[in-house]
Amino acid sequence: MSTAYKQKREGRGIQVDQNRNGAIDSPIQAYLEELCRRFAKNRDGDVATYIPELAKADPEWFGISIATSDGQVYEAGDSRQTFTIQSISKPFTYGLALEDRGRDAVLAKIGVEPTGDAFNSISLAPGTGCPLNPMINAGAIAAASLVAGRSPADKLERLMAVFSFYAGRHLDLDVAVYESESQTGHRNRAIGHMLRNFGILTEDPEPVLDLYFRQCSIAVDCHDLALMAATLANGGVNPRTGERAVRADLVPSILSVMTTCGMYDSAGEWVYWVGMPAKSGVAGGVLAVLPGQLGIGIFSPRLDAHGNSVRGVAVCKELSQTYNLHLTRAPRALHAAVRSRYTLASISSRRMRHEAERKLLDADGHRARVYDVHGDLTFSAVEPLVRQLVDISADVEVVVIGFRRAEHVDDAASRLLLDLALRFAASGKHIVFVSLQRHPGVRRFLEEGAAASGVRLPVFRDIDPALEWCENLLLRSSTPALTDPGSVQLVDHNICRGMAPQELHVLEGLLEPRRFGADDLIIREGDAAQEIYLLMRGEVSVTVDLPNGQRERFSTLAPGMAFGELAVVNRGVRNADVRADTEVECYALSTAAFDRLGETHPAIKITVLENLLRNVARMLSRANQELATLAS
Repeated sequence: MSTAYKQKREGRGIQVDQNRNGAIDSPIQAYLEELCRRFAKNRDGDVATYIPELAKADPEWFGISIATSDGQVYEAGDSRQTFTIQSISKPFTYGLALEDRGRDAVLAKIGVEPTGDAFNSISLAPGTGCPLNPMINAGAIAAASLVAGRSPADKLERLMAVFSFYAGRHLDLDVAVYESESQTGHRNRAIGHMLRNFGILTEDPEPVLDLYFRQCSIAVDCHDLALMAATLANGGVNPRTGERAVRADLVPSILSVMTTCGMYDSAGEWVYWVGMPAKSGVAGGVLAVLPGQLGIGIFSPRLDAHGNSVRGVAVCKELSQTYNLHLTRAPRALHAAVRSRYTLASISSRRMRHEAERKLLDADGHRARVYDVHGDLTFSAVEPLVRQLVDISADVEVVVIGFRRAEHVDDAASRLLLDLALRFAASGKHIVFVSLQRHPGVRRFLEEGAAASGVRLPVFRDIDPALEWCENLLLRSSTPALTDPGSVQLVDHNICRGMAPQELHVLEGLLEPRRFGADDLIIREGDAAQEIYLLMRGEVSVTVDLPNGQRERFSTLAPGMAFGELAVVNRGVRNADVRADTEVECYALSTAAFDRLGETHPAIKITVLENLLRNVARMLSRANQELATLAS
């Protein structure tokens, strides 16, 4: 690492790599480098020699690579040293056969049962002559025969293209290894003719065998293997390129046979100690997949008695134990889908409410609950949330589920949420869905499923309108029903609270009536702050323009409220727009008139300021309560 220097740190025995810009290197990267140093001392095993070209490999080559399901790659050692993929090609060709021919046609010719035998064993099902699984040579040759194409060249081109999709780059054949395999592959030829004898192959075996020899001779490196594994971990989509290599519904079938058969006659031991679907190759490669999380690629040519890389197996055991990668260890996120939860009693929409409405919402806000979910939503992640909502359903009228931080929502989770929403609707209650923009397929599934049952689901882009919808629902269901007044008289305005009739008369003489049409801009951000407005009829919204071009609502005001108050305190410029939502009538009090009021009637000015301060204090108290709720 030419751009870094190593600096020893005392405490915990940790050696920290620090870049010259002051940032430390990734601890994952440092750990992989440490694994390379440690396991390079293991010189057990021998390089494969039954294919002459493989015998030329340097037994000291050793590389490790990890690729996450979002495309981050860590690598150490000889991670870019090329070698041939060999038997690691088998699960990818099997997936291609499933895609080209369909599951039933493939299962009719290739089983899925582990054999406990070596990779080149002749293991056929009694009676049918079918290979027992696609990870032994007999099953892999049968899978190669099922790749679609009009000619051998067409089939090879299709296979190479799919393998390249997995790796995220164009892959080539190692011609020397291919020729060496083809010249010495007598046992595989015997297997091919045996398959022809049992009718598993229906044509001349030689073109199929040639394709099989070629697929085993594809040149890859650890970086490629890790991304190919990460593509399977990512549901068949390469996390770097976004290209789909295989249909998502076929990935479980591929991973299943890798789990039970991928490491040949040591598959049981592998699952016990490592616990990841995997495949090895006699060139020294090992590929492992942790579904939904990451892929691993390791290369070291020394093999054990099973034909698996000695260092590769040892490193995978270490990685699994260190990072808890065993597939039976469910991630905590699967049981913690809810990131935050609160009620309308603690957090409200940006619509400013009159005091009577606010008191009712404070008292009944617990009947509306909000749950923000995050991470990957699977059955295991959503089931605890569904169970909790069922338990509280008797005490709530509406539940909001926000998806802004949800990374993925699978079919099982979608079905659970739809079923829950329909059950709520059947009881006269509601589930509201928010921020499904990143999951259009989920939104379509929910809305279409609800429509088929005669239910219209409330779905909102953002949380604020969803909260307002819930508030209105609670207000409409209250007894007696409360609604915003269409207009107010000056005596009833918040600013005039506590004024005597003669004081109200004086203030009225300083006010200028104003009328605005719907969507008229009343205050423009950046203009001089010279007036305070008393809203008498209609509604206005205070908004700010965001850098992405969208307009964000700060608040919505109703008759009896004021806006532009900072004009009487801070004689600067407006910091937001105010636009009429409906036809609006209001009074404007200029800063000049307000100043004169302080000279002629200071008591009136004090009353106005006290009322303004009371409103601001109420808003700040509410904001503090909401911040405390979100931080808890």
